[in-house]
Amino acid sequence: MAKSNTTADTKGETARPPRAPKRTTSTAASRPARRAASAKAETPYHHGALREALLQAAERVLERDGLAGLTLRAVAREAGVSHAAPTHHFGDLTGLVSELAAIGFRQFNAAMASACDAATSPLERALARPKAYVAYAQAHPGMYGLMFRTERLDYSRPSLHEAAESSFAGLANAIGAMRQEPISGDALTIEQGAAIARAWSMVHGFTMLLLDGRLEDILERLPDGTTAEQLLEAILKSTVAGKLPPA
Repeated sequence: MAKSNTTADTKGETARPPRAPKRTTSTAASRPARRAASAKAETPYHHGALREALLQAAERVLERDGLAGLTLRAVAREAGVSHAAPTHHFGDLTGLVSELAAIGFRQFNAAMASACDAATSPLERALARPKAYVAYAQAHPGMYGLMFRTERLDYSRPSLHEAAESSFAGLANAIGAMRQEPISGDALTIEQGAAIARAWSMVHGFTMLLLDGRLEDILERLPDGTTAEQLLEAILKSTVAGKLPPA
């Protein structure tokens, strides 16, 4: 009987259709996909590189969307990181834009220094700095605008303070070279202060008119093909005429 029962049981098992494999629930199946999507949404950075990546993302947002579009969330989204990342590295939006402005001033200063180094005559040197000033603003209008939005910046941050002071020192030195006298940025005579303010006002004013499209009316009245750079050069030459040191 035992043998008969075993045979029957075996036949019964053989007769059953094979069981279908267990189906994975939709939740479990979706986990790898969700993890993959999350990995795409947040770009991995080493801790030291994330701060730089956030600043690069902030500059892209600033140039594309303007200062009004520059928010901590927009920067995090642009960099592909969590919304908390900018706060962790910069504290708040003022901290972020202040560090970004510091980068702008360093780029600005380097552009002007490079232009002056390439000049080969006193006239070229006198024209190089203001021409590089305007060229930087044209290439980076968002950054340039941010650098002079004092109410949005925290100048107590060492990086911004140092970069802005370096920019002023470069201007003071250029005016000193034209006046053929040393100028200390910490203590100016009224004449030195007037010369610095006059030069800065002229170039900054020209830059803002150019960026705002307000020079088009003048350019349209000039001979065909006259550029804003040629107009600037004519202004500068008339300003420095007779004031340059001998070659």
